[in-house]
Amino acid sequence: MGRKREKKRELRSLAAPFTIAAPSGARIRDRLRLNAADERVVTLVGEHLGGHQRSDLMARVALGNVSRKDTERAARKKKLTAVSSSRWAGAMTRASEDQYQLSVRCLYDERAGLRRAISTIDKRLAVPCGQRRGRMRGYPDQNERFQKQRRRQALTSRLAVVEGRITAGRPAVVVGGRRLARVRHHLDDARLTEQEWRQRWDAVRLFLTADGESGAPHGNYTITVVPHDGSVTLVLPEPLRHLANIPRGRYRLACTAGFHHRREEWLDRVSAHRAVRYDIVRDPARGRWYLDASWSADTTPPPTPDEIRQRGERLLAVDLNADHLAAVVLDGHGNPIGAPHTVPLDLTGPTTTRDGRLRTAITGLLGIAKRQGCAGLVIEDLGFADARATGRETMGRGRRGKQFRRTVAGMPTARFRERLRGMACHAGLVVIAVDPAYTSIWGGRYWQRPLQQQTKTTVTRHHGAAVAIGRRGLGHRVRRRPGVTAPDQRIGRRRATGQTGPVPRPCGTTSPPRTVGTPPSGGKTQLCRGEQLVLLPGPQDRSEGHRTTCPDCG
Repeated sequence: MGRKREKKRELRSLAAPFTIAAPSGARIRDRLRLNAADERVVTLVGEHLGGHQRSDLMARVALGNVSRKDTERAARKKKLTAVSSSRWAGAMTRASEDQYQLSVRCLYDERAGLRRAISTIDKRLAVPCGQRRGRMRGYPDQNERFQKQRRRQALTSRLAVVEGRITAGRPAVVVGGRRLARVRHHLDDARLTEQEWRQRWDAVRLFLTADGESGAPHGNYTITVVPHDGSVTLVLPEPLRHLANIPRGRYRLACTAGFHHRREEWLDRVSAHRAVRYDIVRDPARGRWYLDASWSADTTPPPTPDEIRQRGERLLAVDLNADHLAAVVLDGHGNPIGAPHTVPLDLTGPTTTRDGRLRTAITGLLGIAKRQGCAGLVIEDLGFADARATGRETMGRGRRGKQFRRTVAGMPTARFRERLRGMACHAGLVVIAVDPAYTSIWGGRYWQRPLQQQTKTTVTRHHGAAVAIGRRGLGHRVRRRPGVTAPDQRIGRRRATGQTGPVPRPCGTTSPPRTVGTPPSGGKTQLCRGEQLVLLPGPQDRSEGHRTTCPDCG
């Protein structure tokens, strides 16, 4: 009896491509060169406000998940105003609410990830060891199955804790970061002394954030930067008013701030007294202080992918990988133009180094898009949320599986998307995101060989995936239309399916005379056997038309 044929796996539905919205705001930074006296005053202000802001956050968490009108913000702000100022109190209550809402969203994301991981383990535990049911495979041996059962118990206990916090509406928040708090118990592994760790811990717990206010002097009354001379002044809290060096309880720093990056935009806002938010940040590793300025920007809706396709503009399709970016330029019809591009991307080293290298790679992409006259870029809408939650069960096992999971976890998908969105907006380019399903498989299958035929550079399956991404962003099918004539007819000799071909004439006949204006008959194009739809006549006698009949021969 023959083997039962397995049911063909159905392809999942693909999401429609969409244009990523431009950044809704801007943030710039300049260094503050504080002297010893200024650093002492700023540190005292940050520690004083930071302690009261943490107390306010604790009060907000104790209220639970209530409606906005029941958060008692007015009462909490009135209490904070007595120990700071009205504007400092407003910034602290706003920061507490933002932190609480972010923590709640993180709880929901953690619960979704735990549920996915538990569901995947349950499906594999339902299959006996060494067996397979459909596409689900059981664990290889009893030892691994037992370890997965223990892991499921641990995940279940974590899920119960998360669901309890969601029900109570009280997330666990560590001001300064839970990761840095854990480093305190592993100073040798982090190569830090207790004093160095304390400096970092105190620096991240400072609160020196002043929200902007339209109509206030230069867009912010609490921290003011005068544009013509760059002087920086700030309002001191009520208990620290004795440290003021200018009238009305304010303190002027000895240094100045200029904001060289995007200075024109900042000048336009502060000159018109529009709201600008300022944050004073300390970097203990370098021993530096910085002043950040941020504001919201008025954005116009970007063009949709259909509008870009109708205009017939070029796009640069990009495939993000662990060590490089593969890019291909496509025209409005989805055809690749020129040779593929490869931009190296090294993601080793500390966070600041990785971020700088990512910016350098994005700058290279934008340069290619500008030189090729592209209207935008097409990327995959990657997140790896499911892969990170169920990676141990779906991404292999052993050393190779662990290495692959680390590669996936190390790909900066979210950071790459945010950096590209901001930098492309400043360059006047749009960014289109597409569904990442099957791009690598179909791109390598249908586009790697055609790309290699039209260029001398090495083409990988990642370049084929980039073509698939670009075609999906333009609304075309990933697979090429079969039988399309190659771009260079002297090299590629394929003919379109259904194209007419010359019919062989009987021996002894001649072609009609050609006059001026007669188009070529097409007989000079070499045919590819098996690609013609024309019906050829049957075999004929080569002496037909020249034979003399002899009825008596017999």
